[in-house]
Amino acid sequence: MRYLNAKPLYFGLGAIAPGVRLEMDLPSRLADRLGSGALDVALIPSVEYLRGAQLGYRILPGFAIASGGPVRSVKLYSRVPFDRIDRLALDEGSRTSQALARVWLAEAHGVRPTLVESLPMGVPVQESTADAVLLIGDRAMRDPDEPFHAVVDLAEAWKGLTGLPFVFALWVAREGVDLGDLPEILARCRSEGLAHVDRIADEVGPGLGLTRGECIDYLTRNISYDLGESEVTALRLFARKAAALGLAPEDVDLAFADTRRLPDPAARR
Repeated sequence: MRYLNAKPLYFGLGAIAPGVRLEMDLPSRLADRLGSGALDVALIPSVEYLRGAQLGYRILPGFAIASGGPVRSVKLYSRVPFDRIDRLALDEGSRTSQALARVWLAEAHGVRPTLVESLPMGVPVQESTADAVLLIGDRAMRDPDEPFHAVVDLAEAWKGLTGLPFVFALWVAREGVDLGDLPEILARCRSEGLAHVDRIADEVGPGLGLTRGECIDYLTRNISYDLGESEVTALRLFARKAAALGLAPEDVDLAFADTRRLPDPAARR
């Protein structure tokens, strides 16, 4: 995953586990590649876990990209009042945020807009003629120059609707993949990443037009990297709401990978 918010989850992976091959792509494309079998484990949008559950996907427990309040990097920009949105343009990057926008509009404002063209990476908002545009990731961190009637941070809106955090992405493994010590490696990467957010900010911030302080605040205050009890509850609620709109299969339960290490038989000899 190429976005700033994902970097602490794989920080130093090459040095910690040189035998693990790391590939970068948009979250939506990573989900497609996991589904095709091209990847064994991927950091994918949470809605793509729901959509691929019938393939035997397993969530790596404890890891997430989540937010318990304003996330800053998932925003809906509207040229009309939210309850008058008829045409919605969606950022191509993440399908979870797309589903979240549609769930929130339906539940909070009673509208189910028609989806129009997606907004490819690098294309400015001004080129879309839709009533509202969803932006995610790094390009949502800086508001467009165009004035909008209303702007909403969708993680904050979800919290207001449900009282729960929102889970944007998960580490997910294909069925039958032997994880070995990967969960421990990823836990170490996360610990190292959160211990070095200042380094991440220095390396990434200038290219995004963000100050060092903005990057550090975002990674430590706006984003959570734990999949705890409240996040699991929120994920199950999102699954039900997405299914009610036909955005995910019905009655999907969460399946977790067994990350307990089995004893090495050789050690008992």
